[in-house]
Amino acid sequence: MNALKTFLYDLDKQGVRGRILTSTYLNFNHPEVFESLLKIPNLEVKISDKVGFHSKGYLFKQKDYYSFIVGSSNLTMNALKKNYEWNVRLTSYESGALIQQIHNHMEEEWEKAQTLTPDWIAHYAVNYKPIINAQTTLPEIEENTPDYIVANKMQREALDNLKELRETGATRGLVISATGTGKTYLAALDVLNFKPKRMLFIVHREQILLKAKESFQKILGGLDSDYGILSGSSKEIKAKYLFTTVQMMSKPEYYEKFDNDYFDYILIDEVHKVGAKSYRDIIDYFEPQFLLGMTATPDRTDEFNIFELFDYQIAYEIRLQDALDEDLLCPFYYFGVTDYEQDGRLIDEVTSLQNLVAEERVNYLIDKIDYYGCSHNIPKGLIFCSRKDEAKELAQLFNDKGYLSECLTGDDSIVYREKVIQQLESGEINYIFTVDVFNEGIDIPKINQVVMLRNTQSSIIFIQQLGRGLRKDKSKEFVTVIDFIGNYKNNYMIPMALSGNPSRNKDNMRKDTYDVNYISGLSAINFEEIAKERIFEAISNSKLDSLKELRESYFNLKNRLNRVPYLQDFVKYNWLDPLIFNSNYKNYYDFLVKIKENEATISELEERFLTEFTREFLSGLRCHEILVIQALLEKSVLTKNEVVELFQKNNILCDNETVDSVLRILSSEYFIANTLKIYTDAQFISMEEDKNSRTKNFENALENNYFRVLLDDLIKTSQLLNSKYDSHAIFTPYQKYRRKDAIRLLNWEKEQNPQNVGGYIYKDNKFIIFVTLDKGDDFTGALVAYEDKLIESNKMLWYTKSPRTINSPEVKEIIENKQLQIYVFANRDRSEKDFYYLGKAKPITDSIEQVEKEASNKKMQSVVQMELIFDKEIEYKLYQFLK
Repeated sequence: MNALKTFLYDLDKQGVRGRILTSTYLNFNHPEVFESLLKIPNLEVKISDKVGFHSKGYLFKQKDYYSFIVGSSNLTMNALKKNYEWNVRLTSYESGALIQQIHNHMEEEWEKAQTLTPDWIAHYAVNYKPIINAQTTLPEIEENTPDYIVANKMQREALDNLKELRETGATRGLVISATGTGKTYLAALDVLNFKPKRMLFIVHREQILLKAKESFQKILGGLDSDYGILSGSSKEIKAKYLFTTVQMMSKPEYYEKFDNDYFDYILIDEVHKVGAKSYRDIIDYFEPQFLLGMTATPDRTDEFNIFELFDYQIAYEIRLQDALDEDLLCPFYYFGVTDYEQDGRLIDEVTSLQNLVAEERVNYLIDKIDYYGCSHNIPKGLIFCSRKDEAKELAQLFNDKGYLSECLTGDDSIVYREKVIQQLESGEINYIFTVDVFNEGIDIPKINQVVMLRNTQSSIIFIQQLGRGLRKDKSKEFVTVIDFIGNYKNNYMIPMALSGNPSRNKDNMRKDTYDVNYISGLSAINFEEIAKERIFEAISNSKLDSLKELRESYFNLKNRLNRVPYLQDFVKYNWLDPLIFNSNYKNYYDFLVKIKENEATISELEERFLTEFTREFLSGLRCHEILVIQALLEKSVLTKNEVVELFQKNNILCDNETVDSVLRILSSEYFIANTLKIYTDAQFISMEEDKNSRTKNFENALENNYFRVLLDDLIKTSQLLNSKYDSHAIFTPYQKYRRKDAIRLLNWEKEQNPQNVGGYIYKDNKFIIFVTLDKGDDFTGALVAYEDKLIESNKMLWYTKSPRTINSPEVKEIIENKQLQIYVFANRDRSEKDFYYLGKAKPITDSIEQVEKEASNKKMQSVVQMELIFDKEIEYKLYQFLK
């Protein structure tokens, strides 16, 4: 039920109630399950004592019909996300015979069953004996168990890569691995393979030393005297395997006790911190045979290049999504919930301490935390706060409410921190409140709940804090992550962090907030509806294409590559949507000049060629123009037949209309005057009878090698982006297009002024409709705020412009022209400039009606409304997202 709790919460706010009839068959349900059900206020739950009660059926009452699902699926995460299940859905009016039989049978069973109560649960718990699942398997590696260590898949691959790396003569290597995936054991296993005479392991916190030493001893074996710690209280510097903190070893009086080559293997944990002088002093002094760095977050905002330090040798990389795919981490249930609202104002970055710790907010937090729960219903949680005074005050207030809590900050001693952590693990306390002490480097495997009461400062910190609970442990089946989402400007970072999608494409971020099935395994992500809207609002208001954001992303990629990134690199490395540069820059070269990263210069005319390619072809919507330009790099003249052969060879559309359209565009005949001003003298071809020749300006531009490099990069980038489009069709369903793209791809002879397009345009039996479904309360873009909407997954209510009547030309065209092809595009709201292609549609004749609508000037205007039915149903996820 955990995956459904946000939906049930939202339904409760709408006054929607439900019923669950379950049983004790085979002791399938743990007592905790029933305890959780009691916390859901809009659910009535009854227990059937019928022998062999094993039915799985789900009945839903819709507005004017019923739907029923029956099949093999229990209501479990395995059934919802992992198992191979078969289910059938039936829809019927209430009068349907089968629905009536199902409904009557359910009512009969409901009346016979017992109501779920705390007393019933207590009695059930006394007699409960869990079933033993023969298929249950433990992870290959668990930090708190093995006497004999078997490397997991990630570790085996990393060990092979490290071995191969050293065989090439490399003396340094970097492992990038998500928290909880077994980096420490990996390091120990690599040391076992390397067999050093002496090893040095450097960490950044003293409390990590003992655990690291214990892990290595499990792997390497040997005498206790082989292992030593160099810390404030221990100086075992003669040990074969020495474990120390950077704070100790960076002192000259300690590192100078050793010869430069004393250690043949040095390992640095949390290596993203090596930009600090303390780390550099150590690295510059020692000369090991091999230096290994480990981190979960190599991409920094301080511009220090970790990759350069490790000679750009990435031995292995596994991020959060990959680790979940490989079942290396504990499953988590993430709930994005709305923070407390006082007098209509949500918590934000400037909320006073008084309001942060108000009793009403504390009660609200506790209710939410209790509702979403945790594994085994006994919390062992970390609660991240925005500042120290809030953490201290909330810890005390939680204590007053019966939730035993402590607060830890950077001001507390190592000894005190260890004591409090031990109290949490042993169950003496329920919560540790903190600000950033636990962002990294400290593992508490028994954590079963992570609560976030702060603004998301960065994707890196978000994943670090989420990762505190992801280490597998026998004491828990899953981790509950409860993120209280206030009115924060940085809320847009939440879908970026959870999805691992760094594209900075706003529409991708919206979809990653709505459609959360990108998370792997048994984990689940859900947002309460209001919290979801807060994220959408933050996405719309964010400046994701600012110079600061793009510059940071650019240099992070450059640091990895050890060179200026090509535009295609942003696609290949899944780094950034290359089209985002178009927002504020004429082309990628323009951006490079802005940040002083261009490796040579080009003329203004040469840059106009790049601008035209960027604005017209880079998105890869149609590969035809790209192929012709690519061919012209090698051949100065192409006949029309050669163009056709080129298209046929690449197995793409090659009808006369398309070929002529491509040539008109490349010769600039297609463009209107305003566009030609931007692309002055930047025609790619001149057309003379059957010859399509490179223009003189294009010929001259190709003489500049740097221009050729930049153009070739644009070609390769557009070809990569083209891979998601169907080259056998004009439009690819559910991909995005601008108004100008739709007109170009339909092979119109002349570009259209966008102001003349608006909501629709038609010509030559082709009618293109552009619909913005949520126009907003402040919409002033037209005389009438049209109420276009998706009625069903195959049907849309659509309005013409105003004033229009049944006898208006476009309406008559729709009604009378049987050859008319209607193409429908839609986006979610006005912040989006692109439109999803939903498919072809036809009008439902009986629905066409002339109506009166109030205009912005308060006068009534006539418009024509109609229902359009699509040739194919809209993809379900997109339909729900748009609706």
